[in-house]
Amino acid sequence: MKLYTIGFTKRTAQGFFEALEGADVSRVVDVRLRANSQLSGFAKVPDLPYFLNRMCGISYGMEEMLAPTAELLDAYKKKQVSWDEYAEGYKTLIKSRGAGELNISSLDGACLLCSEHLPHKCHRRIAAEFLKSMTNAEVEIIHL
Repeated sequence: MKLYTIGFTKRTAQGFFEALEGADVSRVVDVRLRANSQLSGFAKVPDLPYFLNRMCGISYGMEEMLAPTAELLDAYKKKQVSWDEYAEGYKTLIKSRGAGELNISSLDGACLLCSEHLPHKCHRRIAAEFLKSMTNAEVEIIHL
């Protein structure tokens, strides 16, 4: 099983869509807190679902239980909590929301979407690792 992740900042629309298409992603699962922000450019909702379907034949969905809370995200951005504290708070949050009950097999070929350019300090990586830990299946996490 393959589970992808991608961020859209510091990418052109062409690079973003080509990365998804080249990896043979079947569905983009949005895990952002604010998917309709004007700052998201080509990746804002409702434009992104349209572009994904029309240009790449990729479906789109949101998984709000994997989005951080505004309070947690703001605390990290304002440096009120460290990355490690943010990561632990985020894991606790998604566990409390029941993310462990998600059907991981339904995410085969899916790509978790967030805004951060790199995955090492992004909640999408934590979400992917958490989901992987909740299954006995072999899951390969690929960061695009």
